[in-house]
Amino acid sequence: MNKSRRTWLGNIHTINTCNLHVLVGYYHITCSGPVTVTWLSTMIIVTFIRHGESTDNPKAVWGGWKDAPLSDLGGKQARALGEYLASTKIDVIYSSPLLRAHHTGKAVQDGQPNPPPLILNPNLREQHFGIAEGYPWCYTYPEGMSTDECYKNNIFPAFFDRSSKFPGGESVDELEERAHNAIKECIFPHLAEDDGFHIALASHGLCIGELVHSLLSYDSQSSRNESYTGLMNTAWTRAVISLDSPHQGPLDSNNPQPLNVKVTHIGREDHLIDLDKIDTVDVLDDETKMEALAFFGGAHTD
Repeated sequence: MNKSRRTWLGNIHTINTCNLHVLVGYYHITCSGPVTVTWLSTMIIVTFIRHGESTDNPKAVWGGWKDAPLSDLGGKQARALGEYLASTKIDVIYSSPLLRAHHTGKAVQDGQPNPPPLILNPNLREQHFGIAEGYPWCYTYPEGMSTDECYKNNIFPAFFDRSSKFPGGESVDELEERAHNAIKECIFPHLAEDDGFHIALASHGLCIGELVHSLLSYDSQSSRNESYTGLMNTAWTRAVISLDSPHQGPLDSNNPQPLNVKVTHIGREDHLIDLDKIDTVDVLDDETKMEALAFFGGAHTD
């Protein structure tokens, strides 16, 4: 008699075995003979949420890791989002530790009938702008000024390529690498959860663009030509992930099976329709501020 024993954990679709013991949310199989196990094609939901308006957003300053809190309007936006998502079950929230994202994630948590855990992850932070942090955002170089002259005068024109960065800061390529790590840390550990498991990520405009593209990179059939940037404050984008390939044994989050990823919602802001408006004429009439708002929403990162 073959006395070898085999054990798997996972959501099971097809089982061909002798003994079956059920755990909460999983099947735990022990068998002394051959066993056939096929992973169920579960659907995992991921909602990417940009933070509410910060006190820096209307000022058109470089605000990556500069830790500005939510403005009064930003607090209203976050609470409106929490109320809007109250009827949508969320199982776990991961958030950037920066105040504007953390407090937005907390508002979503507070809106849930059964509040899920909220976990801070530094890889969800915005792009770091180094020596430019806190200084006025600038679209172009002043005529006749070199880069060194600009920096000496605290003038920091924006970059629109992926490799450039301010001293002490991050390039978009480096942000992309950090986003890959965030996907591995915040999403992959949940790929074997029950069908419909819902993950919310509270992050930032530039970072979310990289997070979505990072997730899509695990699906060879996905379209990379779509833009997932340009999010308004507290706007959200959603993707669903499924595992369709048969798989035996536990999933390796560092080397996952190919995923099926479908983006189902982009830049949704329905929750803001009934929000009391404040006077934003000074922002709307200022071209630089409008360009900065678009930039930090991720509109210039393609």
